[in-house]
Amino acid sequence: MGATVGRALVAGGARVLWSGAGRSAETAQRAEAAGLEDAGDLAALVGHADWILSVCPPASAADVAEAVLAAGFRGVYVDANAIAPASAEAIAATLAAGGCGFVDGGIIGPPARRAGTTRLYLSGAGAEDAAECFARTDLEARVVGGGVGAASALKMAYAAWTKGSSALLLAARTLAHQAGVEEGLLEEWGLSQPHLERLSEGTARSVAPKAWRFAGEMEEIAATFASAGLPSGFHQAAAEIYRRLAALRSDDPVDAAGAAEALLAHSGPGARDHSEAAARTSSTKKPTASR
Repeated sequence: MGATVGRALVAGGARVLWSGAGRSAETAQRAEAAGLEDAGDLAALVGHADWILSVCPPASAADVAEAVLAAGFRGVYVDANAIAPASAEAIAATLAAGGCGFVDGGIIGPPARRAGTTRLYLSGAGAEDAAECFARTDLEARVVGGGVGAASALKMAYAAWTKGSSALLLAARTLAHQAGVEEGLLEEWGLSQPHLERLSEGTARSVAPKAWRFAGEMEEIAATFASAGLPSGFHQAAAEIYRRLAALRSDDPVDAAGAAEALLAHSGPGARDHSEAAARTSSTKKPTASR
C-alpha cells in the first residue's frame, strides 16, 4: 500500500522520499519501482521532508509518530493508518506538543494501482492541503468534516464490516468443519446463499496471508465500538481469529481447509484463555431476561 501511495504522489509531480535503512530487498525493489528516493535513515528523511505520510500496521502507528518527532520533524504529519479515533487524537496531541501539524487519515480500497479503486479520507486542520497533494493522481483524496478522528472513525466503521465479516465467514465454515457438517453446510449454501462457498475460499486465499496485520486493526475497531457505547466483543473475537491465522503468513496459497486447521490449532495461550473463559462464563452465569 505504501509504495502505491508514494507512486501516486510521484505521478502527481511530488518528490517522494522513503527510509530504506533496515528494510528488506523486496521492499527496496517496490520503492524503486514506484519512483521513491531512498533518503537513508529516518533522520535524513525528516531533514528533507515538509510532509510525512505514515502507512504502517496499526500497532506501530504511535511508535512511528514518536520516532519521527524524536528525529526532529516539525512539518505536517499525515497518519493514514487503521486506528481508532482516540488513537489518532492521542498521536495528534503528542505531535502538537512537539510542534508538528497533524492530519487524520484512513485508506479504503486496495493498493492504489489504478484510478477509481482507492480513497484516502482526511480530516482535521490541513486536510484540504493534504488532499491537494493527491489531485490528479490514482489515489482519490476526500476531506471529511469533523476534525481529527473523523477520518479514522469512517475507516473503523468500514473495516468493521469488511474485515469483520471475513473473520466471521471463516469462523462459521471452520465450525461446520470441526462439527463434521461442512458438506451439509456447503450444500445448504448452494441452495440459499450460493455465493458463500466461493466467497469463503476467496477470503481464505486473500485474508489469511495478511492476517498478521489485521488483529491490531480489529482491536482498534473494538476500542472504537466501546467508546461509542456499543458492544466490542465481536471485533475482539475477530482479532483472535486473525491472530490464529497469522501462522499462515507466507506466499503459499491457503484454502478454507488450511484456514480451518489454523483456527482450530489453539496455538497460543491467548486462544486457550479465551476458550476457557467462555466455558466458565457459560457454566456459571444464570440466564437473564432483557426487554
